[in-house]
Amino acid sequence: MKLQLALDLVNIPEAVEVVQEVAEYIDIVEIGTPVVINEGLRAVQELKNAFPSLQVLADLKIMDAGGYEVMKASEAGADIITVLGVSDDSTIKGAVVEARKQNKEIMVDMINVKDMAGRAQEIDALGVDYICVHSGYDHQAAGINSFQDLATIKRVVKNAKTAIAGGIKLETLPEVISAQPDLVIVGGGITSQSDKKAVAAQMQQLIKQA
Repeated sequence: MKLQLALDLVNIPEAVEVVQEVAEYIDIVEIGTPVVINEGLRAVQELKNAFPSLQVLADLKIMDAGGYEVMKASEAGADIITVLGVSDDSTIKGAVVEARKQNKEIMVDMINVKDMAGRAQEIDALGVDYICVHSGYDHQAAGINSFQDLATIKRVVKNAKTAIAGGIKLETLPEVISAQPDLVIVGGGITSQSDKKAVAAQMQQLIKQA
């Protein structure tokens, strides 16, 4: 099980500063969609240059032109790129083909997918690396979490690794770990804490014990 740090509401210097604090306790650093919108793929490049030992995920939430957008993210140094589960199969296939060429990985974000089990099976058959259940900011505000969805996809996914994101904090982490995803994605649960390093260290310890 791995730990991914999601950076959403920061600029590049702030992102570097946060990651410096917790780098030894995380496996993957995510350049969140808001950062990509504000800073462009340069944010991916700068974080990869600053932390070459970490994997960098570019949360592009690709909806179209999968191959092209994966190619551009790969050029910027992304190791993992996200595509939306609600996008067309051809978009996901194009992303996977390009990722294989570039020796990168594809994560499919299942945000707003209605038939979680059915779509997860279809996506799993397309050869993606990760399938991620995700309660976005708007879902969290409505009190929705992804634990049920994780159980659903764990039942049907045969090949891809599973991931969970959305509102995970130190106190809810044991429940997440008990559902046995391959990847736990934490944003504000680390970044909004006064002692980020201590929280990340505790989270890593819990995950490594699983």
